[in-house]
Order: sequence, then C-alpha cells, then structure tokens
Amino acid sequence: MKIKEITNHLESIAPLSFQEDYDNSGLIVGDKEAEVTGVLVCLDSTEAIVEEAIEKGCNLIVAHHPIVFGGLKKLTGKNYVERTVIKAIKNDISIYAIHTNLDNVIAGVNGKIADKLGLKNTKVLAPKRQLLKKLVTYVPLEAKPKVLDALFSSGAGNIGNYSECSYSSTGEGSYLANDKANPYKGNTIKRHLEEEVKVEVVYTIDKESSLIAGLIKAHPYEEVAYDLINLTNVSDQIGAGIIGDLEEPIETLSFLKDLKVKMNTNCVRHTQLTTNKVKKVAVCGGSGSFLLRHAIAQQADIFITGDFKYHEFFDADNQLIIADIGHFESEQFTIELLVSILKEKFTTFAVRLTEKETNPIHYL
Repeated sequence: MKIKEITNHLESIAPLSFQEDYDNSGLIVGDKEAEVTGVLVCLDSTEAIVEEAIEKGCNLIVAHHPIVFGGLKKLTGKNYVERTVIKAIKNDISIYAIHTNLDNVIAGVNGKIADKLGLKNTKVLAPKRQLLKKLVTYVPLEAKPKVLDALFSSGAGNIGNYSECSYSSTGEGSYLANDKANPYKGNTIKRHLEEEVKVEVVYTIDKESSLIAGLIKAHPYEEVAYDLINLTNVSDQIGAGIIGDLEEPIETLSFLKDLKVKMNTNCVRHTQLTTNKVKKVAVCGGSGSFLLRHAIAQQADIFITGDFKYHEFFDADNQLIIADIGHFESEQFTIELLVSILKEKFTTFAVRLTEKETNPIHYL
C-alpha cells in the first residue's frame, strides 16, 4: 500500500479543490510513492505527534490542521513548525492535512458534530459557489447511451438527492474530414451531415479530469467537441457549516448542559438565552464567527462553534444564542471520523488514533 492510495481515497471524499484559498491541505511532507507501514490520525501534527508515530511504527500522519500554512523560507528549527517538519523528514514520516476541504463536505467535520448532537434534516449552512460546471457535448444518436453511462460513472449528473441527471436535444451536426482523418461516418474531402444529440450534464470541478477522459474514451468520434461552462449555482452538498433540527425541542439550559457533555468541553461561553427551547441548531467546527449571519438568516435558535471574540458576541443582537465551545473541542471528534473512513476502506495496515492531547488551551 502506497501513501498515494491513502491520500487518493481521502481526496475522493474531500477533494482538495473544495478547500479555501488560504488553506494548505494535501501532502505537506513526504513521498507519495512510499510504502505505508501505519497511519497515525490526529488533529494537529506537532513534534509530540511525530514522536508518537515513530514509537508506533507509523510513517504517515493524517492531521486535520496543516502544520505549514504559509511558505517556509528556512528550516533551522527556530519554532515548533520547523522542528516538526525537520523531525518528520529525518525519520521518513509523511504528513498529510485534510482541513477546510473536510470542513466543506456535508459528511465531514460538521456532519460529525451534527451526529453527536442528534440533528435531523441537515443541510449545508453556507453553500459554496463556483464549484459547479456544465459539460455540453454532441454525439450521434446511437452513441448516446454509452456516452451518458461514461459521464454518469465519472461523477456527472448529481443534483441534490438525484443522480444521472442530464438534458438532451436533437439537431444536425456537420463536418468535413481532410485526407488524414478517419471519420466515424461519411467520406473524406466531403461535407457530412449527421443527426446528433446535444447532451448536457452538471458536475463538480473535482470530477473534471476523469469526466473528460471518460467522454473521450466513450465517444465514437475521432475529434470530440465539448464545452465546459462555469456555473454560479451553489452546491447544496458543499460548503461551510451545517444546520438541522433536533428530534424534539429541548429546554435551552438543559440543551446547553447536554452540549457540554456531548462535546466533551470544560466551558460553554454563550450569549443571553433568547429562547426557552432549542429546536433548530447551526454548527461549525473550528472558527465559525463568519457564519453568524447565515445562522441568523436561517432562523437558527442557537449557533455552536469556536473562537468568537468579545465584540462578536454582540452581533447575535438577541436573534439567536451563540454557544462558543472552543476550537479544539468543536473539532476533536474529527479524528474519529478520519479513523472510521480509513478503516472502512483499508484493512491491511494499522490505523491508529493519537493518544496525545494537542489542545494548546487549558482550563482551571
């Protein structure tokens, strides 16, 4: 088993194209062609985590947070980032990060929180734009089924709860093949008219390479005509945060006490209790203050996240309850999610969950 097989699987679930512009997800340290001896899963890749990987015989660390966000100009060991990278390189340990791309898939970080809280009818709180495109191609009538099968098997045609979605219309195409061509129909040096079907399918940008490859392989023409069109539509399965409903409304103070237990946190900082009962809940793992307006707009009773600053609490403006449970605390169960994803797919090597506590914040 090579490292690239592990990372390819992770990226099939949370494609790198889904990460935010500022992020640095992906293979940060190491050789993708190296054989895997074991995987250690953690939230933060630190020196202690690298030492743990060495002790446990794991040569791949899968972390949620990237150890390197910006460029490294020097490797002198002057800070914990450089020391971690140096230690990993010296011991042939690869480090892979799966950060905002895992935040932005509905079954990712926020989906795990929603499961912990028992939320139903979940949907993305702030769907991302500019991730959808449309492919338009033209095929002879008899080739339509084969081409559609190829497009669908490559991941095109998924819209919400529906798959294999497409639109077709008939028309007439023409071509004139030169003497070096090998036309599917017609003769060279003579214009040919062919009844064709215009096929349109929607896809997410991470599928583009495999989609085009599948189209070209399935299409009977020597030269395949197709258009790729950017869409401004949002994808309801990709984006930041999640909002959903509790099975039954819960008295607000009881919900907050239960939240503290379920999310294993020592502290819940919250705004004034503006409602007696909680039913609609918005969540965002990590730093989620940027989603407050979305939670308000969708009439959430409470918004659960981390890293709210003092003045940002005023922005709730008595329209909902902000519950800040801490950055680490909101994301801590991500490592359980990653372990389950890896163990379900790969059974021939060890997948370990770190025993190290990497939360830099402590409470008295």
